[in-house]
Amino acid sequence: MVYLPYGVTNNESGFRTNKAIRTLKDLEGMRLRLSGLEQGRLLEKLGGSQVSMAGGEIYQALERGVIDGAEFSTPNVDWSGGFQQVAKFWATPGWHQSASLFGVMINKASWDALSAETQEDLKVAAQANLIWSLSFTEKRATEAYQKFVDYGIEITRYDDETLARVQEMANEVIEVTACENPDSAKVYLSQLEYLADYAKWRDASAPFNLGRTPDGPDIEKIRACVK
Repeated sequence: MVYLPYGVTNNESGFRTNKAIRTLKDLEGMRLRLSGLEQGRLLEKLGGSQVSMAGGEIYQALERGVIDGAEFSTPNVDWSGGFQQVAKFWATPGWHQSASLFGVMINKASWDALSAETQEDLKVAAQANLIWSLSFTEKRATEAYQKFVDYGIEITRYDDETLARVQEMANEVIEVTACENPDSAKVYLSQLEYLADYAKWRDASAPFNLGRTPDGPDIEKIRACVK
């Protein structure tokens, strides 16, 4: 398989609910639509329960009270989904998904059958769209944020101490989940090694560089799980 990444977005919105979430304690007992294995396990550690459902079902589930809240996508996508009509509160940041990456998977034999020129054209097109997608989404997200404010949605944000606690608990979940499967451990190790390498430049140029360097899982524990 040949994989060409062609799109990337920043972190997702967070939970949209009809009960304000201001502290981790507020998550206790809540049934929340949330995607992802590790995310669901972390939510359970925080006292909530994960509900899996397709994006197209979220609006009705919120409207009917089938679920207490939901996450779905970036602010502009959430606005397009009409969630402001069925959820009064928005809890930020979206700790469950700090970025999204999109790409196309191409059969290796089919790729090899293409001319070198076509292969290069596809690579350039994917790279150009990758750069465009982040700037486009951030602009749209900024506009949508204001729309939610103007609509009267109450937006809350976890304090930094709370987010640090979430990071600690996420690390615990990652270390356990990664070591359940050698392939998962291999992927996590690659990501963590990259973060550690990038941290040298990012920390040296803070606070003017992109994002933050998380205090992540124990890389040696995950390295030991790679076979």
